[in-house]
Amino acid sequence: MCAIKVACQTYTWEMLGKDWQGKVTDILDWISDAGYAGIEITNSMIGEFYDRPQSFIDELKKRGLVLAAFAYATPTGFAEPNLWGEYISGAVKALNFLRYFSNPILGLGGAANPSRENAQSKLDTAIKFYNKVGQMASASGISVNVHPHSHHGSLLETAEEYQYLLDRLDPLCVSFGPDTGHIVRGGQDLMACISKYLPRITHLHLKDATATRDWAPLGEGICDFPAILELLNLSGYDGWVVAEEESEFARRDGISAIRKNREYLKLLGY
Repeated sequence: MCAIKVACQTYTWEMLGKDWQGKVTDILDWISDAGYAGIEITNSMIGEFYDRPQSFIDELKKRGLVLAAFAYATPTGFAEPNLWGEYISGAVKALNFLRYFSNPILGLGGAANPSRENAQSKLDTAIKFYNKVGQMASASGISVNVHPHSHHGSLLETAEEYQYLLDRLDPLCVSFGPDTGHIVRGGQDLMACISKYLPRITHLHLKDATATRDWAPLGEGICDFPAILELLNLSGYDGWVVAEEESEFARRDGISAIRKNREYLKLLGY
């Protein structure tokens, strides 16, 4: 029996910025109705529940959902040394929130910065932060992974940059949480990347993209999801796969987009 669990990321609504005026509970309803088992939500989207973790647990239980992961990111991607105190304060808040949940997972956003000046030094600052948070979380039984992306300012896109990151993350307290769409948008071979780092992967985002780096619904881009999921299954992977949708279709109709992705994964047996 397949042990892989399927969750949904809330970025479909977060990416709308100020155009999103709904409630967190609306999103929970839509994700539950679409047939997902879990939800991944960010520090930008948790809203009034950030200081009320038990209330959030109650809302999840009402809908048969669990918290697959909580994601913490900042606009400067943990890459500015002068903001170290701010980064750590945000991490402490995220860890305090997660202590209320069973099997808590914290996903840390990929190193990024509006300017690539001194990019190597900025990446090193982010890696230092990842390892520090991993050490803090380990004492509380919270799993931490790093989630590279390919948005503007990313310092982690190429195979070489991924290798640099993984060589320096402390394997005892920080794992890898890659994203299929970001991998291919960074010009990497998806199967080669996942295969290479499979022993380090504890959390995986499923996102599709075209050869021209445009986002697409699952199964409509160049990511070979049947092969990736089969690889995970054969390896005994028992963590979450998190469907995430950023396409233009999702901007127009997020509810239909996440439903379509869930049906696609069901057709693949997941």
